[in-house]
Amino acid sequence: MPSKPVTDATTASNQRDGWHVFAIACIAIFMVSLDTTVLYAGFSNILHSFPDAKASDLSWAMNAYSIVYAAMLIPAGGIADSFGRKKTFLWGVAIFIAASLACGAAPSVWWLIVARVAQSLGACLLSPAALAIVLAAFPSQQRMVVMGAWGAVGGLAAALGPGIGSLIIDLGGWRWAFLINIPIGLLCIALGLHTLHESIQPSAQLRLDWIGMLQLILGVGALAFSIVELNDAYWPKSWLLTIALFGVLMLMSYLPWAKRNPNPLFELRLFHARTFLFANLAGFVFAIAFALMFFAFFFWMKHIWHFSQSMAGAAIMPGPLMVVPVALISGKWAAKHGHRPLLIVGSLAYACSAAWFLWVPDRSPDYVTEWLPGLLLSGLAVGLVLPSLSAAAVFGLPAKDYAVGSAIHHAIRQMGTVLGVAITILLLAHPHLDIVDFRPVYSLHMLLALGTLLLCLPIHTRPTPSQPRASE
Repeated sequence: MPSKPVTDATTASNQRDGWHVFAIACIAIFMVSLDTTVLYAGFSNILHSFPDAKASDLSWAMNAYSIVYAAMLIPAGGIADSFGRKKTFLWGVAIFIAASLACGAAPSVWWLIVARVAQSLGACLLSPAALAIVLAAFPSQQRMVVMGAWGAVGGLAAALGPGIGSLIIDLGGWRWAFLINIPIGLLCIALGLHTLHESIQPSAQLRLDWIGMLQLILGVGALAFSIVELNDAYWPKSWLLTIALFGVLMLMSYLPWAKRNPNPLFELRLFHARTFLFANLAGFVFAIAFALMFFAFFFWMKHIWHFSQSMAGAAIMPGPLMVVPVALISGKWAAKHGHRPLLIVGSLAYACSAAWFLWVPDRSPDYVTEWLPGLLLSGLAVGLVLPSLSAAAVFGLPAKDYAVGSAIHHAIRQMGTVLGVAITILLLAHPHLDIVDFRPVYSLHMLLALGTLLLCLPIHTRPTPSQPRASE
């Protein structure tokens, strides 16, 4: 029986359906992105509501989320492929909003930490499933446009997240910053049940590398713990050094395990690709710098310039808003010329933004002349570096490894975020902050940006004449 001809009306209808799927997935991703920034913006408010808690305790509400997310992101893709992407996505949203309710009702910091771990599990399930559903909803020739729009949505969420979160915290308290997820998530589920379709046939069997996951969680967790607790007199320095060494050994133990395990969490052969290796190393280093910059911003605004929560949230928005147009333009440019020039310029710009924050702002809250130029420069840098690293990480990999390669890259960046948050807590989470306390932060920020530049030099993604360009 001959197939039906594809008409313009059919194509238009399919495109509309694809963008409906895109919108539903973006609602969920925006919810997760907004929630990620809440603890950055409301750290002091949450800590104040738990008088018996320490800053290092509350930092684990961020670090536990990031550690679990880093460890579970890769196997979450396998779960979606085994049980169905639509089903995994909807379950992920349901777990996330249930955990958000637990966060909003948390009677203690430790309850909040446990609830944040549950949130992380929900985010792990919905995130890779969402992207897979979106890509399957569009023909291959449109996917570059879709990925550009997807990256722009991520930048927009990063821009609006602190402002929206800060406004919610000011109006209703930090608990509502979590509770607001419930109606958003329920809307996402209601729309998803009727609009989303399964795009794969479930696999016959699912194998998870539980030992590899445990090695990653214990390794990253031990390193972050040793950094966060470094200033706490309760822990002897010898104990913290031992814990840090344990973390390093746990991470190193994955190497022999992955070589002899037939189904490891990820295969080490992927790192034989030079560009993949250095894109991930650069992503790790840049993620530490990004967490330092993002988190230190709120410490400065609240403790040096004494901005309100809403003012601080609004003040950070111009930087991330720069990411949106820069990411869209740089993606098209990289398709013709490769990513390395963008990465070099972006890393240099990020180092210059750190130098600006180190030397220009003083006690006078002159935001427009003393802070905004550095913030815009950092937004330009992030728009050049982060999307380029994500694209470079999977450049040249076999098509069957795109998903796992992307998951590994984002997981490694999450590990960098964990360490960046831990270092910021170590340097800035004390009651009487002064400008001098920020100098080590921005000095380290500058060094990490320059380190990113050096790690980006071996990255080669320039299309050869025989290669089709990504935009074609």
